[in-house]
Amino acid sequence: MTARAGRVAMLEQFAADGMTRMFGNPGTVEQGFLDELENFPGIGYVLGLQEAAVVGIADGYARAGGRPALVQLHTGVGLGNGIGMLYQAMRGHSPLVVIAGEAGVRYDALDAQMAADLVAMARPVTKYATRVLHPGSLLRVLRRAVKIAMTPPRGPVFVSLPMDVLDELTTEPAVRTVVPTRAVLPVPGELDRAAALLASAQQPIVLLGDGVSVSGAQAELTRVAELLNAPVWGVNDSEVNMDTTHPLYRGQLGHMFGTHSAGVVAGADAVLIAGTYVFPEVFPELRSPFAPGAKIVHVDLNDYEVAKNFPVDVPLVADPKPTLAALGDLLADELPDTGWTDLARHTWTAPEVTDDSPLAERFAAALAAQAGPDLVVFDEALTASPGLVKHLPPRVPGNYFLTRGGSLGVGITGAIGAKLARPEAQVVGFTGDGGSMYTPQALWTAARYGIAARFVVCNNGRYRLLDHNLDQYRAERGIEPHGYPGGFALGDPEIGFVELAAAMGVDGVRVAKVSEVDDAVERMLAASGPFLIDLVTA
Repeated sequence: MTARAGRVAMLEQFAADGMTRMFGNPGTVEQGFLDELENFPGIGYVLGLQEAAVVGIADGYARAGGRPALVQLHTGVGLGNGIGMLYQAMRGHSPLVVIAGEAGVRYDALDAQMAADLVAMARPVTKYATRVLHPGSLLRVLRRAVKIAMTPPRGPVFVSLPMDVLDELTTEPAVRTVVPTRAVLPVPGELDRAAALLASAQQPIVLLGDGVSVSGAQAELTRVAELLNAPVWGVNDSEVNMDTTHPLYRGQLGHMFGTHSAGVVAGADAVLIAGTYVFPEVFPELRSPFAPGAKIVHVDLNDYEVAKNFPVDVPLVADPKPTLAALGDLLADELPDTGWTDLARHTWTAPEVTDDSPLAERFAAALAAQAGPDLVVFDEALTASPGLVKHLPPRVPGNYFLTRGGSLGVGITGAIGAKLARPEAQVVGFTGDGGSMYTPQALWTAARYGIAARFVVCNNGRYRLLDHNLDQYRAERGIEPHGYPGGFALGDPEIGFVELAAAMGVDGVRVAKVSEVDDAVERMLAASGPFLIDLVTA
């Protein structure tokens, strides 16, 4: 292989891995390879004005495309700005390949300007973090990072790139990264044990998460639930893991307080956990919420999460799709027909809106009617989300993405990334007035590149979710209800979202009355570029 600078070889490696975009915000220590990037027309640079927005857009791109997203951050300060969104990606297992430059290995002893231990900064929010120290292993390390990011359980990875290493010559060939398959089944005896425990249950329940979606196991999961005639609850459930209009699907468990999950699972004598850990609340129960004697089967490729918090009877570290298919076959031989048919999953009727319906529901109903069933929704509406999904239920895999990980600011950025990954789709991102202000710079990126995503800001003038959480906090401690802290309110001064969007080059309109809904939806869907609606939900 001809010797060339590491900064050139690096871009050859990204091209070999089929990466066609680099999401980034430039800096001095990255300028060398960004200059070379101009000679690689197959890798387009997507400029973001702040690193949180950059990582959020990349996360949406990776989720909607099911592919690795390449992210460039600016040394320690840029990595620091992106940490919150990287936490979101880590919790959601998004395959982000994050690189950041640094001045050089030769300067390590000087503790100079912008010096930082980038690997130590990145390690808590990534699946793998490392630093390249020699040009002869530059491409090897990059391939390792891509492999780790894409091998289930997927997740973000980080590689620190010293400028002096990238300036050195390397003869390493750029070859496509090999990602090992993990489409593995448990041994037959363990499958038999799992099927026997589930088949003998009188009150079974199914808990599912995004490992089902990554595996493509929606049909297999649904079949097992039907054979068991078991209610299904979403746990770490931010994508379409099951048609949510199916009568057996009961909704999401709470993400905040463990008492909610405990109440749901307490009556089950057998529990099938698929593609998730339990339980992902901020304040989970310390004692096992499962009934004494309940039999638990846990299926997931993430061995760390299986039986992490509570003992299980049959722990299966395996791919959900073939494992659930095999379980379904075994259960079909043991259980009587429960009467479920394919028709049961496809007879959903949209609820009617009335004069008393909240404006957000009226808007969602109008959007559903005008956009049709192929709409892609990125949902960070939080307290407005239940009304939205009532009329825009998650049904089709790949057409619905919910915020996850606790970071705000993913509604706008996620929609932009999803639209880049799925340019043929109509993509609408819902966010709140609070969440939108974490990454408003992303609107500029949408305008710059003509990314025709749509954004709906559910504007209630406050951090409403904090009101609800504080109500729970007070109730648990016997504190009498009273006014909310002034720091929860956003209305003074009022944020002009349409004006803010216009300043970023994005057209928009404010909707405060029912009579304005239909025209606003029509205008949004017909727009040739990005479009924002300020939807007043207070």
